Amino acid sequence: MEILIFFLHGLGYAGLLFLVSAGLTLIFGMMNILNFAHAAMYMLGAYLSYSIMNHFTGQLWISLLICPVALFIIGALVQRFLLRPVHKLGHVHELLMTFGLAYIITELVQWYWGNYPLAVNVDGVLNSTVHVIGLTYPVYRIFIFLCAIVVGTLMALILYKTRLGIIIRAAVNDSEMVNALGVNVPLVFTGVFAFGTALSGFAGVIAAPLLSVFPGMAHEILIDAFVVIVVGGFGSLGGAVVASLIIGLLQSFGVLLIPQLSMALAYLLMVIVLIIKPSGLFGEESL
Repeated sequence: MEILIFFLHGLGYAGLLFLVSAGLTLIFGMMNILNFAHAAMYMLGAYLSYSIMNHFTGQLWISLLICPVALFIIGALVQRFLLRPVHKLGHVHELLMTFGLAYIITELVQWYWGNYPLAVNVDGVLNSTVHVIGLTYPVYRIFIFLCAIVVGTLMALILYKTRLGIIIRAAVNDSEMVNALGVNVPLVFTGVFAFGTALSGFAGVIAAPLLSVFPGMAHEILIDAFVVIVVGGFGSLGGAVVASLIIGLLQSFGVLLIPQLSMALAYLLMVIVLIIKPSGLFGEESL
C-alpha cells in the first residue's frame, strides 16, 4: 500500500513537472531561446492565483482562466521588447537577460506579497478525497495529473494535426523560407513564446493549492524542468512526457528507498542519458 501511495505521489509531481516543462519545451527546446525566467513566470502565476482566490472570487476555475491570459500578455511583451533584440546575439545574452528578469520578478513578488509562505485553499470536490484500493487519496493530486494529460493532448493535436502547428514547426526549422511564403515569422515566434509563458502561469495556478506559495518556489522547479527537457530531448513533446514521468517517479521512490540521494537522482539520470545519448531520449541527432 505504501508503494501505491508513493507511485501516485510520483504521478502527481510528474503532472506538475510536465505542465511547467511543456512551455519550456516550446520556448527552449523548439525555439532555442534560453529562458531562465520561465520558472519566475510560474511563480508569478501562483501569486496572482493567490490574490484572485483569496481576495476576489475564491474560485480556482477563475484563476485558471485569468492567470494564463495575464502571463500570455506578459510573455508577448517580454519576447517582443526584451528577448527579440538579444536573441541573435546568442545564449549568453539571453541567459543574462532572463536571469536578470527572473531576479526582478522575484524582488517585485517579495515587495508586494512578502517573504512568508501563503496558503491557497480549494473548495468543493477538489478538496475531497477518494478511496483507491483501500487507501484514501486527495482528489487534487489526481486533478493535477488529469490536467497534464489534457494539456499534453491538446498541445500534440495543435502541433501535429493543425495548420498552425505546421506553420510553427516549419518556422522553427526554416524561418527564412516560411517568411518568404508570406507568414509573419516574428509574430509566430512571439505567439509561441507567449503561449509557453501562459503554460507556466497555468502550472503556477495548479501548484498553488498543492504547495505553499513563496518566492523560492521558482528555484525548486526550474532545475527539474530543464532536466526534463535535456533527458526527454530538445523540442520533443513526447520526450517531455516520458521524462516528467521518469523524474516524478524517481524522486518519489527515491524519498522512500534512498532518501539521502533523492535530490540527486534526477541529475544522475541526466548525466547517464547525456553519456549514452547526448540528444536526449527522443531528441534528434545533429548532423
